[in-house]
Amino acid sequence: MTEAIEGYLFYEIAALLVLAAGVGFLGLMLRQPLIVSFIAVGILAGPSVLNIAQSDQQIDLLAELGIALLLFLVGLKLDFNLVRTLGPVALVTGLGQVIFTTVFGFLIALALGLDPLTAIYVAIALTFSSTIIIVKLLSDKREIDALHGRIALGFLIVQDLVVVVAMITLSAIGVGGAAAGDGAIGDVLAVLGYGFGMLLFVVFFIRYVATPLVERLARAPELLVSFAIGWAALLAAVGHYLGFGKELGGLLAGVSLASTPFREAIAARLASLRDFLLLFFFIALGASLDLSVLGASVGPAIVLSLFVLIGNPLIVLTIMGAMGYRKRTGFLAGLTVAQISEFSLIFMAMGVAIGHVSDEALGLVTLVGLVTIAASTYMITFSHRLYGVFEPALSIFERRHPKAEPDGSAKIDRPYDVIVFGLGRYGLGIASALRDSGKRILGVDFSPEAVGNAKGMGFDAVFGDATDPEFLAHLPLMRAEWLVMAVPEHDTGVTHDDPRHALLKAVRDLGFEGNIAVAAHRETTADILASLRADLVLMPYRDAALAAAQMITGRMHAPEQAVDDPDGQRELPT
Repeated sequence: MTEAIEGYLFYEIAALLVLAAGVGFLGLMLRQPLIVSFIAVGILAGPSVLNIAQSDQQIDLLAELGIALLLFLVGLKLDFNLVRTLGPVALVTGLGQVIFTTVFGFLIALALGLDPLTAIYVAIALTFSSTIIIVKLLSDKREIDALHGRIALGFLIVQDLVVVVAMITLSAIGVGGAAAGDGAIGDVLAVLGYGFGMLLFVVFFIRYVATPLVERLARAPELLVSFAIGWAALLAAVGHYLGFGKELGGLLAGVSLASTPFREAIAARLASLRDFLLLFFFIALGASLDLSVLGASVGPAIVLSLFVLIGNPLIVLTIMGAMGYRKRTGFLAGLTVAQISEFSLIFMAMGVAIGHVSDEALGLVTLVGLVTIAASTYMITFSHRLYGVFEPALSIFERRHPKAEPDGSAKIDRPYDVIVFGLGRYGLGIASALRDSGKRILGVDFSPEAVGNAKGMGFDAVFGDATDPEFLAHLPLMRAEWLVMAVPEHDTGVTHDDPRHALLKAVRDLGFEGNIAVAAHRETTADILASLRADLVLMPYRDAALAAAQMITGRMHAPEQAVDDPDGQRELPT
């Protein structure tokens, strides 16, 4: 009988994994994050559709491990230095967005007929944005190091800190509620004492144990991963046993290792396991949703989704405009908060477990998550095209003289032979070689750090966005012989939102009749760029391979040089 049950459980898990792979592939084709696909898998596998997910206890166990590991990785990457580096913009924008969304979200929820306690839960859940999704999308677009990408990453970390505070508060409220029911206030004080004691232990561990222990474990990478998982599970279990939740225990486990030099290696190795285990959290979440009940939540979900999709970007745009940032930077950064996150669902699930909110409230927030994550993915992917549509109406969010970011709008009167867009390693390499041949070079990049690095190497460089026609109009394009577009290629190839596509169109529209060289990594991409009137398509890997082959061939035709060289030193052909 036991073997039959185990066999059935294996069949069930196998079916769920196959279903997740199929739905995930469909989501990939639609450019949707896995969170959307995984929730859809839960709904399909739940009792309302296929009724596959029946082993609730086992699925819940995997889901709890996934949540603990997710919080562990959040703690592991809790980088306070980045917030300090970005200064006021990260703190003010992050806290401003949280306060705005909480206050107005609460009022909207009350207007929709929710009771005050549920309304405050929903309002707080709407404040969190998904760091995982945003970092992935910005990385795919090669904009994580751009000014708006760095600002977005900064206020997302501020949001992560708010998540921590919210969960600590929720745990305390949960304990307080249970204690009130039992008439024992001492239980609350005991839990607070346990929490303080665990915090002291983590501080001691960070100060004296973490780095030397991890350095020894790092000699065997597999052991390091096993230790990290075990450490996260241990502190999560201790946190649950002491009464303040496995979520906070997992978070403290991550914080305890965040100061070690191997935190990035640990995070990279555990990311796939986190995604795998979180699949079961979203399956359990989706399977618990009653589609008949969800139908009644469609109207409120649409209202709250529009609030998140429109209200959150507007408040970020307003705050950044007031702080002196250009409307373009504020708009691109604001789009990154136009969705709720996986933490929103975890937060609501904790509320359900405590008994503060109902399953219907969790279903409502889940619907909002599906809508906002799906829509904001396209908004971020096509952000530059959206800016072109809304740009005329955004001037009210920009000061007359924005001073908070580098000014790339000043007229440049000095002539240059070549203007290089993109000052990464490849762009700077091209610029250096051209400068050595006597050419006058102007560099352009949307990353303040890249501009500063180029200036440190002696180049004239300006901060600006190659997709912004207003900025391009201030460049000395008509005096240049060549424009070189050396920005990294999008993972999706050439699209209308691709900066290379936008640059080619914009400079031709401005009347530039010189030559344009554009970098590409795929043959199909090269053909598209050539069709967009690029005079020269540079393919770094192909070009380097051809040059290497020519060097090798030259040496193959002169073997006597190697024979006559007694020291075995061989001079490379020029």
